Amino acid sequence: MTASSVLVCLETVPEGGLRRAQTELVAAGRVLGPVSVALAGPAPDALVGELGELGVGTVYTPGDADLSSHLVAPKAAWIAAVVAADQPSAVVLDNSFEGKEIAARLGVKLDAGVVTDVVALEPDGTAHKSVLAGSYEVHARATSATAVFTVKAGAGEGAPATAATTAAVKTIEVPADAFERAARVTSRTERPKSGRPDLAEASIVVAGGRGTDGDFGPIEELADVLGAAVGASRAATDAGWIGHDFQVGQTGKTVSPQLYISAGISGAIQQKAGMQTSKVIVAVNSDPESPVFEIADFGVVGDLFKVLPQAAEEIKRRRES
Repeated sequence: MTASSVLVCLETVPEGGLRRAQTELVAAGRVLGPVSVALAGPAPDALVGELGELGVGTVYTPGDADLSSHLVAPKAAWIAAVVAADQPSAVVLDNSFEGKEIAARLGVKLDAGVVTDVVALEPDGTAHKSVLAGSYEVHARATSATAVFTVKAGAGEGAPATAATTAAVKTIEVPADAFERAARVTSRTERPKSGRPDLAEASIVVAGGRGTDGDFGPIEELADVLGAAVGASRAATDAGWIGHDFQVGQTGKTVSPQLYISAGISGAIQQKAGMQTSKVIVAVNSDPESPVFEIADFGVVGDLFKVLPQAAEEIKRRRES
C-alpha cells in the first residue's frame, strides 16, 4: 500500500469533543499514512483544532445536508463522493453495525476490497482480522486500489505519534440522488442517563451473565464503586434481565477497557469476541471448569453474590481509610 492519504470516517462528535473510540480510529488510520477525516456532521472550530492536534490534514463535511435524518444509504453515497475527491488508499470506519453496512456499500460503489473485524493494521495495509468469534486471528490484504477497513475498539493504541497540523475544512456535497428512496428516521427517544460511563468508552467494565439469575444488583454496585460501565452477555439480554444496549460480544458491542470483570458468564466464544482486547480480565464463576478461566488473567471460583459485594465493600473501606 502506498503512503497516500487515508480517509477516516467519523460520526457526529458530541459537544464535549472526540470520544476515545474516535481518537483511536484516527490513530489506527494514521498507521497507514497521512489522515483525512470525513465528518458526517458539523465541524466547529474547536473540533477542527482537536483533529489537527491528531495530525489530521483535511476535514470533509457534507455542508448543510442532514445525514442524521436518514439511515446509512446517503452516508455511504456521501463518503463515496469524498473518496472520489480525496483519492485515499484506504477508508477506515468503526466496527459497529452501521460501520459494517457502510463498508459493504462502499465496497460495491468503489469496487474495493472490504476487511471487517480488524484488530490491528500494519503500514503495508495488512490487517489483523478476528474470525470465528475471536477464536483465531488471520492476516488479510485488499488488492484493490482503495481498501475499506472496519476497525475494532483499541486497534489504534500504540500508533505512532504525529506532529500537529492546521486542518483544512472542505465541503463535499451529498450526491443529489442520495436521499431518493432512502429510509428516513422519523423520531428519536433519548436514552435515560445512568450516570455511568458509556460502555464502549469505559476504562473499566463489570459484566454479568446467566449466573446473575436476573439480579444485576451486585454487578451495578461494584460498577458504581469502580466508576465502571455495566455490560452483559447475550444470555442475560435475551432473557430480558437487562437491555440489549448493554450486550458485549459477537452480536453486541466490542469493548477494550483496561479492566474487564466477568461475573457469572461462561466465556463462550461469542462473549470473547467482544472483550478479548481488554488489558486485564478478571473472571468470577462458581464453576471451576468454566471456559472463562481460559481467557482470564485472574480467576475467582465462587458465588458472585458473595464475591462481588465483598469486593465492593473492601474497595470502599480502602478509599475511606
